Amino acid sequence: MNKYDPVMAVERVTVSLEAELAEAVREAAEADAQNLSAWLADAARRRLASRGLRDVLAVWEAEHGPFSEDELAAARARLET
Repeated sequence: MNKYDPVMAVERVTVSLEAELAEAVREAAEADAQNLSAWLADAARRRLASRGLRDVLAVWEAEHGPFSEDELAAARARLET
């Protein structure tokens, strides 16, 4: 997403980043052909999705026990492809 939908409710926020991180984020947004706000919003969505997945996995492990090393290796292999 390069621009926000004109009817989308948005809220302006101010964030502070280490200078080197801010520069890296600007460069990544430019490389991805996104404005900084859209790039950071996408990063935030991905982080929230990861948290949701973590919660789902915790519930599964509570019901079925911890994942085995073989299961973890298979999951890592699928993520690499």
